Amino acid sequence: MADEVVLLDFWPSPFGMRLRIALAEKGVQYEYKDEDLRNKSPLLLQSNPVHKKIPVLIHNGKAVSESLIAVQYIDEVWKDKAPLLPSDPHLRAQARFWADYVDKKMYEIGRKVWTTKGEEQDAAKKEFLECISVLEGELGDKPYFGGKTFGFVDVALIPFYTWLSVYEKFGNFSVEAEHPKFIAWAKRCLEKESVSKSIPDQQKVYDFVLEMRKKLGIE
Repeated sequence: MADEVVLLDFWPSPFGMRLRIALAEKGVQYEYKDEDLRNKSPLLLQSNPVHKKIPVLIHNGKAVSESLIAVQYIDEVWKDKAPLLPSDPHLRAQARFWADYVDKKMYEIGRKVWTTKGEEQDAAKKEFLECISVLEGELGDKPYFGGKTFGFVDVALIPFYTWLSVYEKFGNFSVEAEHPKFIAWAKRCLEKESVSKSIPDQQKVYDFVLEMRKKLGIE
C-alpha cells in the first residue's frame, strides 16, 4: 500500500518550508493543504490539538507536529534516500543543537526587526546579526553545516533566507555586506531543486509582510 502523506501548512511559514524541503529531498509525494490561520480547519485542530499550529505532517492518518520533530520523523521513515541527520551519535547531537539554536533565535529576533522601531529595533538588528555571525562561525569553511552534504541544520535554517529581504528592508541593513559567507551558503542551498522549488520568492514574502504590517497597524 502506498504511503498517504498530507502536509498542513501556510505558504510563508519558514517552519512549514522545512517539511517541504525534507519531503522533496526524500522524493516523497504528498498532498499540500494551505491553511487559513484565521479560520483553522477541523483537520488542523484535530491533528494538533495542543498547539493548534502548522506545520503538521499526516502520514497514513497519523499526525506529527512541530517542524524539527517532523523533519526527524521524515528522515527516519524514508531513510533510504538523502539522509539528513548523520549516523554518528555525537554529530547527530550537534546537528540537533544547532537546529534548536535556529529555532530559539531566528524567528523571534527576525519578527522584532520588522515589528518594532527605535531602540528596540536596533537591539533586535544587533542580535540578529550576532546570531548570523555565530552560525557563520559554526559553518566555517564547510559547504554545508553537516559537512559536504546538505543536512538537518541546513533544512532548519535555509527557509529563513526567504524572509531576509523583510529583515533587511525594514531593519535597513545588509546581511551580505557583513556576512558574505552566510549568503554564499544560502545560494549553495538554493542550487538544490529540493530547496528552490520548496520555498517562495523573497519578494512574495516581503509583499505578504507589508500586508501583515498594515493589519497590525504598523506604519
